[in-house]
Amino acid sequence: MDDRLESNKTLWNALTGLHVKSAFYDVAGFLNGRCTLMPLEREEMGDVSGKSLLHLQCHFGLDTLSWVRLGAEVTGTDFSDKAIEYARKLSGEAGIQADFICADIYALPDILDKQFDIVFTSYGALTWLPDLDGWAEIVARYVKPGGFFYVAEIHPMLYAIGYEPDPELRLKNSYFPAVEQERNEGGSDYATSFTHDFVSYEWQWPVSTVVTALAQAGLRIEFVHEFPFCCFCARQDMYQDKDGWWHLAGDKVPLTFSIKAYKPRR
Repeated sequence: MDDRLESNKTLWNALTGLHVKSAFYDVAGFLNGRCTLMPLEREEMGDVSGKSLLHLQCHFGLDTLSWVRLGAEVTGTDFSDKAIEYARKLSGEAGIQADFICADIYALPDILDKQFDIVFTSYGALTWLPDLDGWAEIVARYVKPGGFFYVAEIHPMLYAIGYEPDPELRLKNSYFPAVEQERNEGGSDYATSFTHDFVSYEWQWPVSTVVTALAQAGLRIEFVHEFPFCCFCARQDMYQDKDGWWHLAGDKVPLTFSIKAYKPRR
């Protein structure tokens, strides 16, 4: 595995133990029947009953198992061995059957040799990928002809405006990255109050880059949607609506985007 991804794996192994106990993830609520999927992906993906689904970068499996509850046959993958270990445990505790594979996403074709009706990933996944073209090729490799890929993701505009409150929404960072990667020495956790000194690496991808990578990998874009809300409280000046989405006053900038792309049958 790339040394940068090894550093990220160390971080995510440390975060997993905190996340499974956090109010943000509410594992107890999930075990009592709560669906962890947001309304957006459920509406835009439609009925998944009887469909095979591959969940890339699944963390410790809450969304993966929620798809099973909605009728899909699901395989989840993640590079964090701690996350996959807990996902398997959670699967047993919930009595929900799913397959979980621990693998670097770029090495997944060496381990998993099948195709799926649906390939899915969401919220906070793409920023951890150093090679978007390689990722898109892997996505396309796993979509059956006639099947589709779907992603709901945090919009890179959020990175551009920054995470500190500012009523004028001035840009703090370029929307177009000036460097290949951002090296972080320490940081905070979106789900808990935990702060750390781990070294990690992130990559900021404009929406156009994501769309182009998928199209060049052979997928046909069905839609690209943008929304003025976010799945978590990214800034102190955000407010939450009745559906659980977080907004900035005036809804002036996109904070979430989604893409659906299908593989032609021929």
